[in-house]
Amino acid sequence: MKIATIVRGYLPAPRPDDMIYAPIDLAIAITEKLVERGHTVDYYGPIGSHLRASNVVTLNQRARVKNYEEFAQLLGDSDMLAHNAPGMWDNFFVREMFERAAKGEYDLLHFHHPEMALPYVHLYPNVPVVYTLHDPVTPWMKELLETYMTPNQYFISISNNQRQAAPDLPYVATVYNGIDMNRFAYSEEKHDDYLLFAGRIVPEKGVKGAIQVAQQTDKQLFIIGRVYPDQQGYFDQHIRPHLNEKILYLGFVAQEQVVRYYQKASAFMMPIQWEEPFGLTMAEAMACGTPVLALRRGSVPEVVEDGKTGFVVDTLSDMAAAVSKLDQIRPEDCHAHVVEHFSAEIMVDHYERVFEEILRGTQPEGADDAAARSATVLRESLKRGAERARNLLRRKQ
Repeated sequence: MKIATIVRGYLPAPRPDDMIYAPIDLAIAITEKLVERGHTVDYYGPIGSHLRASNVVTLNQRARVKNYEEFAQLLGDSDMLAHNAPGMWDNFFVREMFERAAKGEYDLLHFHHPEMALPYVHLYPNVPVVYTLHDPVTPWMKELLETYMTPNQYFISISNNQRQAAPDLPYVATVYNGIDMNRFAYSEEKHDDYLLFAGRIVPEKGVKGAIQVAQQTDKQLFIIGRVYPDQQGYFDQHIRPHLNEKILYLGFVAQEQVVRYYQKASAFMMPIQWEEPFGLTMAEAMACGTPVLALRRGSVPEVVEDGKTGFVVDTLSDMAAAVSKLDQIRPEDCHAHVVEHFSAEIMVDHYERVFEEILRGTQPEGADDAAARSATVLRESLKRGAERARNLLRRKQ
């Protein structure tokens, strides 16, 4: 197969060391392993991007973000966002990808942010376009995707639960995210008696709940993650007052160092307060041999095997009670679960199969007639648009 892929036109690959941006990590793994299997994959990204086993197409564009500080400045620049400057940098690459695909240079295009391709899909109806949905499908995103729906678009969800917000999109498969088993290595060392939380310090990730569980069980808790400027108030109100010699905030820790905390923790905490699309940290912790304690939301029941690789519970009180049962979980079972379901090799097996079946014109497993379903969604979207227009005319009258 001949494939072109992109994550962002302004972010280099690999991502800057002081940033967390999972779609780039996943895109690199997919790209490099497909190339190793004999496929041709061009990765589109700015100058400074470099992949071990793939051609990088920079189109002589510089990276607009080279570290976390610049990324934060970009996201905080209301003038640039109001004028869609980041989107325009993306579009510069995307248009070239479609042009080359239309000339036969690529068999399909793979995007990790669907909105990048939407302005072009109807102009190139013969170019298969595959999206991986990394984020929850919000109502506005659902409406946007439906408005631009065409038969040449195919959607990959990263969990079955993720589809619930937009069940009628033309999905071709659920492909779970995969991790590098060499990077998140299994350790046979004895685990220390501390709980671990690692992730964005935001309400939906549930760090406040992790603190409550640690306090109820009198356990030490390590908290890893960056506090973003718009969440400083949340941190100051709900996290900082509880910090002491047992509740420790370690700030941002580079991924290579986080592995050591995974390997030594008695449990990894996922008291999420939202519908988590996947949750790579759960797979990373289990790969290192550490069980997961998680609330039953989002993808959790699909990722954690309750009673074998951790405990999936309904309340924080249940989570606190599960702490005393951690000795029932075997670290080797946690690791084996990830090897079987969430390794990078397994992930790429699925992507390769889905891409090949799309190009053969056969329906990937779990897919309906994508063209017919796309047409139905488009008709419904147009119907809603016409109704909104009629309502607007009535108000003006």
